[in-house]
Amino acid sequence: MLNERGGFESDLTITRLADDTFFILTGSAQATRDADWIERHIGDDEFAALVDVTSAFSVISLMGPKAEALLGRLSSQDLSKAGMPFSTTRDIDVGYARVRAARMSYVGGPGYELTVATDQCLTLYEALGSAGAEFGLEDAGYYTIDALRIEAGRRAWGAELGPDDTPWEAGLGYAVKIDKPAPFIGRSALLRQRAEGLNKRLVLFTFDDSAAFPWGGEPILMDGKNVGELTSAGYSRKLGCAVAMGYARRDGVLSDEALLAAKFEIDIAGLPFAVTPHLKLA
Repeated sequence: MLNERGGFESDLTITRLADDTFFILTGSAQATRDADWIERHIGDDEFAALVDVTSAFSVISLMGPKAEALLGRLSSQDLSKAGMPFSTTRDIDVGYARVRAARMSYVGGPGYELTVATDQCLTLYEALGSAGAEFGLEDAGYYTIDALRIEAGRRAWGAELGPDDTPWEAGLGYAVKIDKPAPFIGRSALLRQRAEGLNKRLVLFTFDDSAAFPWGGEPILMDGKNVGELTSAGYSRKLGCAVAMGYARRDGVLSDEALLAAKFEIDIAGLPFAVTPHLKLA
């Protein structure tokens, strides 16, 4: 959801359950804020109602390369990529629990978000735990999830996404259907920014020194000049180094070529650490 400046008001998932019914899934800390925003933007002449069902549902995220095989042990339905492509959903039975499975993952790669009635959440959790033992299933904490989503280049609300950050700046322009016939909030601002060019860009970084350990908030140096600060940082076990994201700002247009050709360093406790810039991580 965007504001009049084209900035993010929230990052959420909307599932269409029927022609006139939609299920909105947002972050645990954003429900009140998002509900207020949506209700304030329902027109007086529009027949729409927003119902808060937060207390009725729970969500378990099943993430990782073995997610499909594990969930397939618990359901007879076709949960493969062909039978259930990315960003689709279907209702499945897992033990005694009725589950709405959506093929998506916050950390990139294979995964599902499983929405279930709150009183059946423990049943689902225990079923996943029993079936997942042979797959090496583990509970994942916040810092693990955060490191994985940074490694995958996934932006987070409150870090890379906020009211003053636009989809163009965040590298998420592909998610905006700018020329669709229906008007939307922020469209004029986005068209203007696209025409003028960007002087603020989100950059992904890998650290050249494996001993570097950024926490987030460290200054970003571009060709020796402070151009911003890290919005997120973590350690990638797959890459064997620290990874981070942050916005670079300067006068004039920041092109892809200028970003990738620049010398970037991150100032950690007064020491400059060399980093390699990326527009996306493989």
